[in-house]
Amino acid sequence: MTAQQHRFDIVIVGGGLAGLSAAAYLSHKGKKVAVLERGVLGGRAVTLPIKGFHFNFGAHAIYGRDTSMLRYFEKELGLSIDWRDFQPSKAKYDLGDEVTDVPANIQGLFRTKLLMGLDKVSFTFNILKTMLKLETGHPHLSIQKWLEKKEVAEDVREMMLTLASSNFFTKEPENIPSDVFFRYYSRLFLTNKPVAYIGGGWQALIQEFVRVIEEHGGAIFTKTKVERVSFENDRITAVHAGEESFSAKQFIMCIPPKELDKVMQGSKVEGIVKHYAKYDPTYVMVYDIGLKRRIESPYTYIYDKQNNMFITDISYYDTSCTPEGGQLLQATAYLRQEDMGNKDVLEACKEKMEQLYDKHFPGWREELVVPRISQRAVVQEIKWTMHQQAMPIFFPEYRNLFFAGDWCQGQGQLSELSFSSAFAACDMILQH
Repeated sequence: MTAQQHRFDIVIVGGGLAGLSAAAYLSHKGKKVAVLERGVLGGRAVTLPIKGFHFNFGAHAIYGRDTSMLRYFEKELGLSIDWRDFQPSKAKYDLGDEVTDVPANIQGLFRTKLLMGLDKVSFTFNILKTMLKLETGHPHLSIQKWLEKKEVAEDVREMMLTLASSNFFTKEPENIPSDVFFRYYSRLFLTNKPVAYIGGGWQALIQEFVRVIEEHGGAIFTKTKVERVSFENDRITAVHAGEESFSAKQFIMCIPPKELDKVMQGSKVEGIVKHYAKYDPTYVMVYDIGLKRRIESPYTYIYDKQNNMFITDISYYDTSCTPEGGQLLQATAYLRQEDMGNKDVLEACKEKMEQLYDKHFPGWREELVVPRISQRAVVQEIKWTMHQQAMPIFFPEYRNLFFAGDWCQGQGQLSELSFSSAFAACDMILQH
């Protein structure tokens, strides 16, 4: 059988948030673009309909949305995004015997019981230094080592690590590189919209990217698994999926390193990619529950400090995700690498999540319509530790090959890394 050949200006491998945002941006700029996705569009950012409820694989939260790259894409591409802004006053910490405010903003800081007296002044001073970028940390110091070196008070240290745990989705915040920590918070503390959700979930955003791509003549190929690449000297010439070949002037790989490792076999960057493929992702357990009737609560986010897990009332912000009068709650628990595959640990974690539901949303069992549990959800393809660093968006071995995704260098965390690395790759291509 003769292989079918396709020719484009730019071929993007991977139809997740990074791939779709890059394709929308480049097609809007007049480039002939193709997106190749092995499964369904969205990657890990998908919305699953079950019995009238719309479950997102991970909360469709955008952090620091007023300074987010998605906000730039929204304006530049004319995306229609139904923003639902998180209310910091409804975010609480569960301290076991009492509930107190999360210091997500200055008001929360002065109301929280986690810090008292001079410790609040010290914490505020550290926030101010971070906002002004007077403190940047050091790539060879973990945040724990940095805090010890600076002799930060114990309560302030614990508060900073608690914040890091909740923002980086980790049970080991002390291992985060201090420069990554301060880069993230220098941006987040300056935002006016710390957290926002998208009405309609990830699916609504994906549909908007697809609309822009198709309106500008872009092509989308689903169920198209790229298996290998062709290269010549310092250039990639084509990617191959079964009997189909896709050639282009430039390529953007938006698939995780473990998949890249298979695709880039025999290339000049095979060894480099293999290094990043060994990295551990950030895993969590997610326990969603769809209820037929709302259980009212004074807060929409409750973080169990002792057990490193939280509940978000997704439907409070996005009413479209439930049948009329229903409620969708999402519990997320942070996991350690050694927890993976340990049935006893995971079962105990599930029980603690149910106890947290019992405590803050009593009566949920009687209202339950559909539960959805994911014991091994990947929040981000890179876990921030002193032994893992984000992958560059290009390597000098190939001048027309770029990379984007939440494992690549960029700004922010989670989806923001996908958007910012995609934009950086696009910017390089357009300048070239």
